[in-house]
Amino acid sequence: MNETMIDPSSILTDADRQAVERLYAEGCSCVIRNGSTFRSFHERGVSDLWRLLHEEPELLRGGFIADKVVGKGAAALMAVGGIRGVFARTISRPALELLRGAGIPVSCECLVPHIINRAGDGICPVERLCADARTAEECLPRIGEFIRQMKERQAQTQKDE
Repeated sequence: MNETMIDPSSILTDADRQAVERLYAEGCSCVIRNGSTFRSFHERGVSDLWRLLHEEPELLRGGFIADKVVGKGAAALMAVGGIRGVFARTISRPALELLRGAGIPVSCECLVPHIINRAGDGICPVERLCADARTAEECLPRIGEFIRQMKERQAQTQKDE
């Protein structure tokens, strides 16, 4: 069952609204605004957030994120990264609970019980991996291992071609 959530205009600043507008206009997966800096990302899943947390943490710390789909794994990366607010077109209940538990304001268009995998036939693998994690920090090694395995599979596929 999907639920409609908080009217995004109720908690967003004008600059945050610009990030949301860019999310729609550019058709990207994520827009991060920190100060006057806006960056758009196009990767699916948590790869961009994982990379930013490890390579450009200053972009996340104190930033605002407008994201297409936020599951618990993405929410954990956002929370550990120190973001100050999130807009999600779609967010899972576990992600919403994690972000709210971290004191991060969230607005969204659609709240769902969980994020669906790309094939549309089950729960997103990262959402499933993080399901029983009690904190954002507990999610990190699980996400890291998932990304490592995903890169290994991609490298093997390229090698086989």
